[in-house]
Amino acid sequence: MSQTIIKEEVSSKLYGWEHPDKIREFRGENKSFAKKDKRTTLKEAVSRGVKEGDYIVFGGMGSVRNPIAAVHEIIRQKTGDLTIGTKGSQHDWQLLAAAGNITKAEVSYGFADEVRGLSLPTRRAVESGRLKVLSETTNAGFQWRFTAAMKGLSFYPTRSSLGTDTLHYSGSKTIIDPFTNEPVELLPACYPDVAIIHVHRADKYGNCQIDGNIAEDVELAHAAKFVLVTAEEIVHDEVFTSRPDLTKIPYFVVDAVVEVPYGSHPNQVPTLYSFDEDHWQIWLDASVSEDGVKEYLQEYVYGSKDHYHYLEKIGGVRVLKQLEKIENKLAPYPKVARRRG
Repeated sequence: MSQTIIKEEVSSKLYGWEHPDKIREFRGENKSFAKKDKRTTLKEAVSRGVKEGDYIVFGGMGSVRNPIAAVHEIIRQKTGDLTIGTKGSQHDWQLLAAAGNITKAEVSYGFADEVRGLSLPTRRAVESGRLKVLSETTNAGFQWRFTAAMKGLSFYPTRSSLGTDTLHYSGSKTIIDPFTNEPVELLPACYPDVAIIHVHRADKYGNCQIDGNIAEDVELAHAAKFVLVTAEEIVHDEVFTSRPDLTKIPYFVVDAVVEVPYGSHPNQVPTLYSFDEDHWQIWLDASVSEDGVKEYLQEYVYGSKDHYHYLEKIGGVRVLKQLEKIENKLAPYPKVARRRG
């Protein structure tokens, strides 16, 4: 009886949480140390990995190194009723929410676009009831949830939200620390169904290198059940065997690898290309109204047969080479896009 009550209590309050032993069993059945060629198309990878009702997370930080090409493909495939963990996510999940694919969100920092202002489409989605906020926590707290999952634990202990209202919206529990005899917060682990991570380079097996800030991508890759990697380029595995210390995500946690150059546009991939402020302005202007969002999605997402068609629509080689120059300080940075009015 008591075990049943505890199980019902946990399942009714926690999202993205599962018993670590069930995850361990899942990994034993679905992950392998065998080196297999995991290259595929974006369409196939999204179709295989992202299912109706999944809990999904994205790599990168803010609007940097986000898997936007994969987001577009999810929208095109109309996979819906998704739950998002917004730690580190902005433009990626906001596009999905604007398109109606995401209906539930666990939130840390996710409703703003940094210097560009609040995301109007996600705000309208919440106010209309199309998007439900399930829980709120801090950026650090959310990352520690993935850290617990990566380590095969059911929780992560911290004191960061004690004494705040955030604690009551986070799904955390409070116990007495047996060492200090003082309260300690237990953040529930988060085991997403899907993690989609965009990296600088990968090999065909799924080993990944990330230049610069890795955000919480390592934790996400080890925590998620299905890991889809999109890479600016797929390189020979000798690039990894010659410098194994540069491998950030190991092949054995990755399920699919897709080469997607400029896969984060209109966002930045550090050292490779900068933000496309002109395209950002197009999106921000469109996002002011529901009709504008529909027109944008029709033109750039539904109206693009694939990522390469999308790149042609945003200006092709001319624009992309200019973004490379801006990133490498060979051209001045343009005016930052802002929501007007």
